[in-house]
Amino acid sequence: MVPDLDEMTETVRLEPNPENGCFGCGGANDFGMKLTFEQDNERRKIVGRFILGSRYRGGGNMAHGGIIALLLDEAMGKACRFRGARAVTAQMTVDFLKPIDVEKEIIVEAFEETQSGRNLFQVGEIRNAAGDVLARGKARFVILRQEEQQNWAAHEKV
Repeated sequence: MVPDLDEMTETVRLEPNPENGCFGCGGANDFGMKLTFEQDNERRKIVGRFILGSRYRGGGNMAHGGIIALLLDEAMGKACRFRGARAVTAQMTVDFLKPIDVEKEIIVEAFEETQSGRNLFQVGEIRNAAGDVLARGKARFVILRQEEQQNWAAHEKV
């Protein structure tokens, strides 16, 4: 079911659900990132603004590659909301274009590129305040079948 975006406000804040144990966006994971995004219904984009901090650095003062991939995966996964779909990551590629300083603000954006059957193809980017693209991801998400969605719901509220 595709949500009627005309009936929704232009921007919806997607805060961590206190009953969701997801490392990236859940509120029930004590060690998680508890990421908050905005769902921009007018532009059909998911947007997040973050300063990662030293906890998520790899070498030097730069973000760890796994954290960069996680940010893109979370944003692209949330872009599935525009289809009203519960979907999981099936395939993802990340281009690490420039180092990401963990002490500076970054903007993470994602949107749907296309759909084919149960496959949703998403694109995500991480930019700095100047608008430079620091990382880019592409992913294929697979919409869960009804029985898979019911099983998911039985294990965790999201």
